[in-house]
Amino acid sequence: MRSPTRGGSPLSLGEIAEMVGGRAEGPPVTSIVGVSALADAAPDEMGLLASRRYLDEARESEAAAFLVSEEVESAWGAGAPRVVVGDAHGALRILLEYFHPEKPRQAKRHPTAVIHPSAVLGHDVAVGPYAVIGANTTVGDTVSIGAHVVVGEDVRIGADTVIFPHVVLYDGTVLGERVIVHSGARIGVDGYGYVLQDGRHRKIRHVGMCEVGDDVEIGANTCIDRGSIGRTVVGEGAKLDNLVQVAHNVHVGAHSLLVAQSGIAGSTRMGVGVVLAGQSGVAGHLRIGNRVTIASKSAVYQSVPDGDTVMGIPARPRAQFLRAHAGLFRLDGLIRTVRELTKRVDRLEDDTEGSAN
Repeated sequence: MRSPTRGGSPLSLGEIAEMVGGRAEGPPVTSIVGVSALADAAPDEMGLLASRRYLDEARESEAAAFLVSEEVESAWGAGAPRVVVGDAHGALRILLEYFHPEKPRQAKRHPTAVIHPSAVLGHDVAVGPYAVIGANTTVGDTVSIGAHVVVGEDVRIGADTVIFPHVVLYDGTVLGERVIVHSGARIGVDGYGYVLQDGRHRKIRHVGMCEVGDDVEIGANTCIDRGSIGRTVVGEGAKLDNLVQVAHNVHVGAHSLLVAQSGIAGSTRMGVGVVLAGQSGVAGHLRIGNRVTIASKSAVYQSVPDGDTVMGIPARPRAQFLRAHAGLFRLDGLIRTVRELTKRVDRLEDDTEGSAN
């Protein structure tokens, strides 16, 4: 099935190789109109082969040529037209930007948008239908605000930021420049804080801020709480997937990756370049060091030093977890051995008692 192409003239194999810094191999191909998954590639498209696990799929693909990583090419052994690169996904990014350029922005304000008179909007700001922008809010140049977005009071939005439909920015939220916020995200939400008084849970007002740095991307339906009396911070270049939860007063380090359905409890601080894999969770008031990797479905209850990889519930260092997990698969044999030894001991005791009598 042909993926939609919105721009970019057809390319030859040699032109693609030059564009991505790779080398062209095999029979020449002169008219490639796009790049696609192996199973979906049409006869005039290039298929992506970045992993050995897709070798069989590549041999059955109808693609005109292939974008192949160097480590896979030796295992593939096929003579099909191809461009060989060191980093296939990095090359894919370049090709997608060529074949699928972004739609031109239309810097206009829809007549149904509600913009407070005290809000200050920069040059070429686009505001979609039924969007709301509150009092004393500042919006930078060339920002795009989608339909039904609600921007509260005293919000600051940096230049070149894109906010997709149905996003809510609570009062006092700060977004840096070139931030991307996908549909349904809620930023600056009240944190989950209560105190038990007189037998009832009394809400603690959250009066802090939520600050998002430059070049951050926030996935759909992600929620980031405001600080209780301080700040919640997402550092520059961090990438948050869909359905991520960041609680009050959390600090997410620069260039960290928070994958789908992961969550961080209140007041935890994460260093630079942390990877929090899918469906993993981090308890509150912890310190997660720089370049830490937390494996998927892990539960972190203790602070983690720089550079560690942890996994499991509760999370422990990777080598320790793997040894313990390997031991689980030996339990059945160990149990059988213990049962057999127990029977032997019982027989020996019976023989000893018989000899004594």
